[in-house]
Amino acid sequence: MLIAIPNILDPAGVAAIRGIIDDSPWVDGNATSGPQAALAKRNEQLPEDSAAAIQAGRMVLDALGRSALFVAAALPLKVYPPLFNRYAGGQAFDVHVDNAVRLKRGSDFRMRADLSLTLFLEDPAAYDGGELVVEDLFGEQRVKLGAGDAVLYPASSLHRVEAVTRGARVASFLWVQSMVRDDGERRILFDLDRAIQRLGADKGQGDRSVVELTGVYHNLLRRWADA
Repeated sequence: MLIAIPNILDPAGVAAIRGIIDDSPWVDGNATSGPQAALAKRNEQLPEDSAAAIQAGRMVLDALGRSALFVAAALPLKVYPPLFNRYAGGQAFDVHVDNAVRLKRGSDFRMRADLSLTLFLEDPAAYDGGELVVEDLFGEQRVKLGAGDAVLYPASSLHRVEAVTRGARVASFLWVQSMVRDDGERRILFDLDRAIQRLGADKGQGDRSVVELTGVYHNLLRRWADA
C-alpha cells in the first residue's frame, strides 16, 4: 500500500526545519548504509546524532503525530528517529530494498521496518529529477510531492531515487514498525477506517451502524495487532 499524505508540514514548518538543517554539516549518505546499499547510494545526509538532526527530527515526529491519515495508515508501534538527506549534482540512489531490522547505533533501540516514509522538504519546481520510484505489483509508482507532503510505502518494496540534475532535493526519511505486521491486513483496517469516517460524517458518530462497524474495526485490530 502506497499512500500520499499531504500537508504533514505547513510552509512555516518546512521553513523552520530548513532553517535548522540547511547550514548544518552534511556527510556522505553511506554513513547509515548496509554493504549492498552503499554500492547504490550517492547522496548527502545529516549525521543522525547531530543536534540539527535531533531537533528537526522531533519536529517531524510531532507533525506526524498530528496527522490522522498517517496514524490510520501506519498504525505505528515504533518510529525510527527521522533522518535527513540531500541529492544534487547528479546524485541518486539506485534500486534497493530497506533493511528488515533497523538498529540505532549506540543504543539498544531496534525495530522491524514495515514501512518507509519520505517527507519532501523542497518545492518540486526547484529541482529536476529526484523522483522516488517504488516498484509494486502494478508497476512503477513515481512520486515527487510538494514541500511538506509525505509518502508512506512498504519497506519491503524495491525502490530508488532518480538522479537530481538541477537544484537540490531535500527530504526527511524514516521507518515505521506497525502494530499490524501484514500489509494486506493493514490495508483492510485502513479502508475500513476511511469508510467508518465517511459514514460517521453522514449519519453521525452515534449512529448504530457506525458504532457496530467501529467495533468490527477494533476487533480486527485486536486480532492482528502485535501490541
